[in-house]
Amino acid sequence: MPPHTAPQWIIRAAAALLTLTAATACEVVTVEEKGSAPGSSSAAGAGDAEALLDGLTVAKAGSMRGYSREKFPHWRSAGSNCDVRDTVLKRDGTKVKFSGCNVVAGTWVSVYDGDRIADPGKVDIDHMVPLANAWRSGAGSWTTQEREDFANDLDDPQLVAVSASSNRSKGDQDPSTWKPERTDAWCEYAQDWITVKAKWKLTVTTAEKSALTEMLGSCS
Repeated sequence: MPPHTAPQWIIRAAAALLTLTAATACEVVTVEEKGSAPGSSSAAGAGDAEALLDGLTVAKAGSMRGYSREKFPHWRSAGSNCDVRDTVLKRDGTKVKFSGCNVVAGTWVSVYDGDRIADPGKVDIDHMVPLANAWRSGAGSWTTQEREDFANDLDDPQLVAVSASSNRSKGDQDPSTWKPERTDAWCEYAQDWITVKAKWKLTVTTAEKSALTEMLGSCS
């Protein structure tokens, strides 16, 4: 299986030194790398994103009736790491340390607001397309297994480590009502959002499509 790829703006350098201490399950292991978790596809480029956006179905937001986060089971086991959350923390951080398979230290830079975070407990794993937004745009008719796959999607730019404050600020909003504080992240945010919606065949509202088109205009 090809390697999991972090959202494009996160990957700034190739994987560096991997340091492992001969360990028991309780010893701390330091991994000095970024963007190296196992996985696959990245977001579409600006041109491809425009084409994908044009191909999305435009529809009014669906009802929230019946929605709950429990209908999107996460975080599931992810092989050698404890779960998907640990995998994203390892992928998006630098100088990440483990105790067993639990991430216990490292540094993360929140792509939404630029905050630098040194405590993994203060890092949120954001769903690029929020679960509630997905429910309103088609996921309400999915099976539980499909919703679980969406909530744990490591193959697309759907999961990203960010500051808790930016994640709570975003909530379940789409780009017509919320955009990252860092305007230089807008281009790739739009590309990532479109990539996920296209992959999962989710709809967009008229206002959402307009906002995404505007954000793609910031791509150089």
